[in-house]
Amino acid sequence: MASTASQSLAPRRQKQRKVLLMGKSGAGKSSMRSIVFSNYVAKDVRRLGVTIDVEHSNIRFMGSLVLNLWDCGGQDGFTESYLDAQRGHVFSAVSTLIFVFDIESRDFQGDLISYSSIIRALHEHSPTAKIFVLIHKMDLMPANTRHSIFLERSDIIRKYSEREGFSSSVSGRNGERNNGVEFWATSIWDQSLYKAWTQVIYYLVPNASAIETLLRQLAEVIDARELILYERTTCLMVTHVTRGVEAENPYTDRFERISSILKTQKQSMASVLPSPNRSLSHLFPQAPISQANTALRTHSKHTGIPAGSANFAELQIKTGRFMFFITRLTDNTNLAAAIPPSEQVFNTARLNIQLVRWKFDELDIATKKKVEAAPAPATG
Repeated sequence: MASTASQSLAPRRQKQRKVLLMGKSGAGKSSMRSIVFSNYVAKDVRRLGVTIDVEHSNIRFMGSLVLNLWDCGGQDGFTESYLDAQRGHVFSAVSTLIFVFDIESRDFQGDLISYSSIIRALHEHSPTAKIFVLIHKMDLMPANTRHSIFLERSDIIRKYSEREGFSSSVSGRNGERNNGVEFWATSIWDQSLYKAWTQVIYYLVPNASAIETLLRQLAEVIDARELILYERTTCLMVTHVTRGVEAENPYTDRFERISSILKTQKQSMASVLPSPNRSLSHLFPQAPISQANTALRTHSKHTGIPAGSANFAELQIKTGRFMFFITRLTDNTNLAAAIPPSEQVFNTARLNIQLVRWKFDELDIATKKKVEAAPAPATG
């Protein structure tokens, strides 16, 4: 008994995931990495220089999950080195390859040849690796042809992938961890970048399905229409649960929009002067903006806090048709909740989330401190 207790209180070992970020030079790899993990905004990435050889980043995600990200320069000389002298070093023990295609590339055939050579080496050294193909800079294509162009390019790349032993796979929201290839259209100027990287993170988090199950149970207890779990540092969604009428919400990109808003809040917190407020009300078209009663409590003022560490305590929106709040769930996650318009339901939901935090701490990859005993359940 004592032995079991001591094991449960011991710090959990770090879980490392090796992630390769590859593609031809100028495809936009470093730009998206800086936006997702370094709190850059799209207009600031123009000052980024060319990646020389490989830039290694150990990114702590959800506590002790470490993404060992290899941002690989895309110049031909570097690619030849990866495939020859550094072949075993680069492609061994890879969990995920993110390959970026520039939709405006003038040498798509050359890009395909490079891609084929890379995934051939990947299959040789890490045959179970997952591949995410990001067809990037889609904002440069005419809006009425983007989808058809994306499907056309995806179909061609899919055939090259299958020749090298990687089949296509369905995006996983059911807990599967199969290898294969997924395709995403992305741009740094809209929410598509967050959507694609959310899928990457969902695949890498080892206990995402268990977290999702617990979220579903919590949603039923507090009568939530929707619960969305965000990682605090990157503001990326980890997973979500949607129930009832919220399944009909026409804003299918609302999760990524909230990611963008949370990221903007971090950036404004880190600046000396506050940036203009951004409203969440457009995510809920059924509620007139005049009805919104928004309360935002922050941990600090605009005093130059590093963007990666700036976090708010809670955000609340109350209307006649819905209520919404985002609050801290664990040291590494925020929880967004959409619930019916009732003060009683709202207050009970907030209380129950506080009471269940210890349970999510147990699932959190990061628990480095002792998990406290669960509080006694509230009685009516």
